Amino acid sequence: SERDYCILTLFLNCGLRISELIGLNLSDIQDDALRVLGKGNKVRIVYLNDACKDALSYYLDVRRPISGRDQNALFLSSRGNPMGADALRVRFERLAALAGLPSSVTPHAMRHTFATELLSGGADLRSVQELLGHASISTTQVYTHLSVDRLKEASLQAHPRSGR
Repeated sequence: SERDYCILTLFLNCGLRISELIGLNLSDIQDDALRVLGKGNKVRIVYLNDACKDALSYYLDVRRPISGRDQNALFLSSRGNPMGADALRVRFERLAALAGLPSSVTPHAMRHTFATELLSGGADLRSVQELLGHASISTTQVYTHLSVDRLKEASLQAHPRSGR
């Protein structure tokens, strides 16, 4: 569905936590950004790439809350109620299974992928910290190690003298 596509696109392209995604309201959508309420009630701005803007547009075109129960929540259940974290997890697991993905692919793994891709693409650690909403740079540094491990593995596989 358009809703599921939008959820997956935002997870992968914005690095949101489940609580942040289900906490999004219609009023949090800006032209090319989302206003996200993170841990500790800290607000941050997450910028939307074209894929996110398109996914939001498709979803908002079909988002139809039940009459008289219009909710400000961005993501609604089929009954028109705000989608909860458990429902989102179950839906994510079902979609991942349908796609043939291993159970290790979780919403939080998508957050890791987002951060690792940014770092691999040359983003600086402070920018990634801000985009993820980490209070401490040491939390963000975990993603640096993941990125370094990936580079090391790529180097070992590609180097002509690696013995592989």
